[in-house]
Amino acid sequence: MFPARFAPVLFGLILSGLMSYMVSGIASLRAMGFIDGFFGQWMTSWAFSWAIAFPVVLFVAPITRRIVTGLTRPNL
Repeated sequence: MFPARFAPVLFGLILSGLMSYMVSGIASLRAMGFIDGFFGQWMTSWAFSWAIAFPVVLFVAPITRRIVTGLTRPNL
């Protein structure tokens, strides 16, 4: 288990991993179709995508939270 102070980073790691996994799989399938070696190509694309997605999520998450806070109001 991780200390609670790592929750935002862990959340970003898991979110970016899952999202980049799905999106890179869909994009790879659309670009290549089911060819021999598809899975290996997908995993290569995923690794590259995740390396970009993780820091982007960490940077964008606080901005997104502020935007959502501005667009919502507390429950009355």
